[in-house]
Amino acid sequence: MIDTLRGVHGYAEDYRSAVSGHGVPWLINYVREGMLVVDTGVSGGKVFADVAAHVQDLVLQSPDVVRLLDSLALYAVARLGSVGRELFCGISVSRPKKPTAAAASDTKARLLDQLELKYGQGPGDSAIISASSMHVKDLREEARWPDYAAAATHQGAYSVLAMPLQLEGGDRGVLVLYSGEPDAFSADAVAMAEAFTEQAAKGLALTLRMAKLQDTKDGMSAAMQTRTVIDLATGAIMAQNRCSQDEAFKVLREASNSRNMKLRDVASLVVSSVAGGAKTFTYFDE
Repeated sequence: MIDTLRGVHGYAEDYRSAVSGHGVPWLINYVREGMLVVDTGVSGGKVFADVAAHVQDLVLQSPDVVRLLDSLALYAVARLGSVGRELFCGISVSRPKKPTAAAASDTKARLLDQLELKYGQGPGDSAIISASSMHVKDLREEARWPDYAAAATHQGAYSVLAMPLQLEGGDRGVLVLYSGEPDAFSADAVAMAEAFTEQAAKGLALTLRMAKLQDTKDGMSAAMQTRTVIDLATGAIMAQNRCSQDEAFKVLREASNSRNMKLRDVASLVVSSVAGGAKTFTYFDE
């Protein structure tokens, strides 16, 4: 079976080099008019098997989630757009106890994403809620989100394809493609975009898992450092007052409340008074 990967001008040649470097067993036939034609021997989605690996490579370049999403939005446009068929891409990811991370391939896509926040409606939110793709062939005829549709068409967007990102736990995300042409996404184009998004979500899920582990590590490190200072201060009070650990900690807590200071800060003052300003260190294996 012959599948076509559409890329922006010049991207096809770059992609030829990229896949050969990853050992992808595809027969690359030819590059023509900005389009890379490959014989995959399989159906549509398999041609994007390298996307998850590419996202992981982006993580190595920048572990920051927002920067990663920016790079992913540009990558999506490069892989799914073509010469004469310009696309715009917006991506948003929400995580528990974290602000929503949003990225876009350009200013226009960023503005279109913001319209959903402004009106509280649109294909992106609907895709997340329904856990299925939202394909709008012509926003001028869209009745589900009239305010959003009118504003989006005013900005030059006429067709939209919003696809949920299948992430882990409570993480939610969506990748939205916009086009300035009505009915820009054929059935084949929708299938290809969904295959790309599925693979991109796998790499993104790993990235978010790594970010959670880093947050946990940082939180544990900070907690241990705080605990060290408090324990040292408690020990100093026990030695000076010849009291129990509970009684020493009670002294610290009362001082914290009466001075309206954090317990760690009060403990630091106690340690500094005993150690003569010497710094304290927390020793533990990471």
